[in-house]
Amino acid sequence: MKKTRWMLILCLAVAARAQEPAAASQPDANAPTGTQPTTVSFPFERIQTPTAVDLACAGFVSKQLVPNSNFVAGNLYTPSDTKNSNGEVVYLAGKGYEVGQKFTIVRELRDPNRFENFIGQHTLLKTMGQPYSELARVRVVDARSKMAVAEIEMSCDPVNPGDYVIPYVEKPAVSFRPPLRFDRFLPANGKVTGRIAMARDFDSEIGPGDKVYLNVGSNQGVKPGDYFRAVRSYEADLHDPVDSLSFKASTNEDTQAKQAAIDPNFFTKTGGPVIHVRDLPRRAVGEVVVISTTPTTSTAMIVFAMESVHLGDGVELDQP
Repeated sequence: MKKTRWMLILCLAVAARAQEPAAASQPDANAPTGTQPTTVSFPFERIQTPTAVDLACAGFVSKQLVPNSNFVAGNLYTPSDTKNSNGEVVYLAGKGYEVGQKFTIVRELRDPNRFENFIGQHTLLKTMGQPYSELARVRVVDARSKMAVAEIEMSCDPVNPGDYVIPYVEKPAVSFRPPLRFDRFLPANGKVTGRIAMARDFDSEIGPGDKVYLNVGSNQGVKPGDYFRAVRSYEADLHDPVDSLSFKASTNEDTQAKQAAIDPNFFTKTGGPVIHVRDLPRRAVGEVVVISTTPTTSTAMIVFAMESVHLGDGVELDQP
């Protein structure tokens, strides 16, 4: 009896194993038409949700300049000390301060390195407005003197004399999105599109957790919590000063009679197959979520990336 039972279990296991390849070969009913999802073409996203610190320290770009009438004038140890962080007090010049009020300290930015990360970056940034970093949140603890005394409750970066003071506005929390299959070769969906124009701290190599600034905002219907897909065409690589070098390198194998030519001209034709870079599929490189908006710009955080996200990459409002 015991032997018969074991034989039955063995037969059932073999039958189940035999069915596995057939089940794996079945098409995914939820897959887009014309695709057969794999772990390469449809990997699972691992979303990094923005924290309260991410929201508070993201910065922004705005056409409307921050008023310069209220600013940080110094601190308890002026002039010996100019950098201020958590728990320290600063003196606020200007008007409108009351005990208990909270304010945000921001800095009007300039990039000391005028290097252009992609063609047209400086022109694009001029059309977007002035970039600002968000440095700290302060609370007024004494308003008896001409200048108010405020304590730094939360700092992102050290506060300096001359940094501006604006009313504190709490940003809405970004709703969590569960992991989804990430379509790396999704064609254009016709929704809102824009471009990553700049990154926080003027970074050029950006990935998950980094803050970026997009050239689309509430005027285009963009709102906090919207997800955008970061996309890149191979034409962008072709025109990049560094990435284009790989296109110019030889791909020939000794056993190939005629080498393929990539967008050849009269002098670079090889007689072999011609590859047109513009015909290669557009690829998605990451996912960003909008943290805040102005009428014409958005601050976003990269929450998922398959490779390095570049300044100048396109963004497209993702499908819900």
